[in-house]
Amino acid sequence: MPGREELPSTLERSPEDAQRTWIKAHDSAVEQYGDGERAHRVAFSALKHTHEKVADHWERKEKGRKGPSDPRAAMPRDRPARSAEGVDEQATKQHLYDLAKRLDIGGRSRMTKSELLEAVQKANRSSTRRARSG
Repeated sequence: MPGREELPSTLERSPEDAQRTWIKAHDSAVEQYGDGERAHRVAFSALKHTHEKVADHWERKEKGRKGPSDPRAAMPRDRPARSAEGVDEQATKQHLYDLAKRLDIGGRSRMTKSELLEAVQKANRSSTRRARSG
């Protein structure tokens, strides 16, 4: 099935360039591997090289920052790896702090980088849940 018809809700709320990246990777993966979960994983892995999840949508990574966001996006499909749920683990602590500020995460000034990462992931999950429920 074409990527435009399979677009996840978080991408429906995202800028056109994020949608194009996901659709192009998805459609290419469908041609190579067939439709299904694998095509979705490939598409998200490609998206995580240029975009990061912020709240309930995807945004382009900070200027000059490209590459995999987390171990799952960096590993071949046959090697299990942890996902950072679209948050860019390679981002600077300052960038994660700025995201936490945008997401109104309390206590952010006292958090370590890993705590900021976890807090942003949690806020993203909550925001996506709210957006999906209407």
